[in-house]
Amino acid sequence: MPFNLPGVLVPLHLLVNPRLVIPSLIIKDIRQLDFPELRRAGYRGAVFDKDNCLTLPHRDALVPELKDAWRECREIFGENNVLIVSNSAGSRLDAGEIQAESVTFHLSVPVLRHPSFKPSYSCIGSIRAYFASLPKPILDEELVIVGDRLLTDIVMANRMARRRSPSHGRPLRDEKSESTIRNASDALALEKIGPLAVWTSGVWERESMPIRWLEKSILKGVKNWVVRGQGLPYEANAERFVRRVPEMDVVPQRMSLWKSLWNRWRK
Repeated sequence: MPFNLPGVLVPLHLLVNPRLVIPSLIIKDIRQLDFPELRRAGYRGAVFDKDNCLTLPHRDALVPELKDAWRECREIFGENNVLIVSNSAGSRLDAGEIQAESVTFHLSVPVLRHPSFKPSYSCIGSIRAYFASLPKPILDEELVIVGDRLLTDIVMANRMARRRSPSHGRPLRDEKSESTIRNASDALALEKIGPLAVWTSGVWERESMPIRWLEKSILKGVKNWVVRGQGLPYEANAERFVRRVPEMDVVPQRMSLWKSLWNRWRK
């Protein structure tokens, strides 16, 4: 994996705003997302990470188990309203945009071309420019952003949030607990509006496990010491977007090559 300066700088940003790492919703994989309910709630577009979210790491084909869920997502939102944003395909590392074309072929949705890695503000600008260019432009608060990495996908989604203006009618959850809000105007001032940040905690194939452990530790610390049981940051009833999937059907982790060889050697 190439050096990702915007990702390296995220912990410094978390010192100022630790809530950036908190997802609005945690699921195992996208089969648990209720796409029709998301559409009824006013979400019109979606951004997905690729590796270990939709595909195996460094592969372009969809994980077979996600076939039905992915088809439903594209049908509900429309293929042009679903965008792949990856730090590999479509990035400056994708010479000739060959991988981006391959991902579009396999997943049947566009891949964002962007010069800077997630979760940079430059990448956010590219995402906004894409959705603003559609025949029916999509606003930040009408997006669902789904990814398996807290320090890139979730931080990027939360960086897109902004303070809710008094003229905006969509009810959202405020950041402080209700007991600390004294009147309606205080609550209004504290509310934020932005994408629904969805973290897929399941792993299709073990990859970058030390970094994933670090991300989970940071999230646990923020929840225990900063949020302290106040709940999800922006979406009041996010759990209504979750489908209950039988435990046996949820993300079977595939063994890495080295672990497979080790198990064979032990036999």
